[in-house]
Amino acid sequence: MTAIEDGGRRVDRETAAGICRRWRAAGERIVFTNGVFDLLHRGHVEYLAQARALGNRLVIGVNDDASARRLEKGDDRPINRLEDRIAVLSGLAAVDLLVSFSEDTPLSLIVLLKPDVLVKGGDYSEDQVVGADEVRAWGGEVVLVPLRKGHSTTDLITRIRTSGTETALS
Repeated sequence: MTAIEDGGRRVDRETAAGICRRWRAAGERIVFTNGVFDLLHRGHVEYLAQARALGNRLVIGVNDDASARRLEKGDDRPINRLEDRIAVLSGLAAVDLLVSFSEDTPLSLIVLLKPDVLVKGGDYSEDQVVGADEVRAWGGEVVLVPLRKGHSTTDLITRIRTSGTETALS
């Protein structure tokens, strides 16, 4: 993937750590969230806009293809490869940085980047949020953003499979 395809927003974890240090030194509030973001839809866009509104910069940890498959979303997931998911996320105004990760959880990435705010969807409880204890330990906060009902990738895939593509996407 080229810098043009990802808007220059995809960086490796060490580069992301350096950028986050500079932002923090400039007094900017860094928000972090993570996910697969397969088949980007309205729920994702609204969620990311709400997350971004909690600070000055939004950093997204994106599961690579292998870690996404291990999340038990199905053998055929993710539908879109990492490079394609990164390219689509890069087009969103709310997004400042994208960092892929291959581990089962983003904990090591969270610890490295030290965000001020850790955001997850309202389908989680605070005790389920990976990295919550660590973020609180350095004075950060954990925020659960309510999800838009009926707007999930799993729901979208189910509608496509049961209704046919034209009906599901209209």
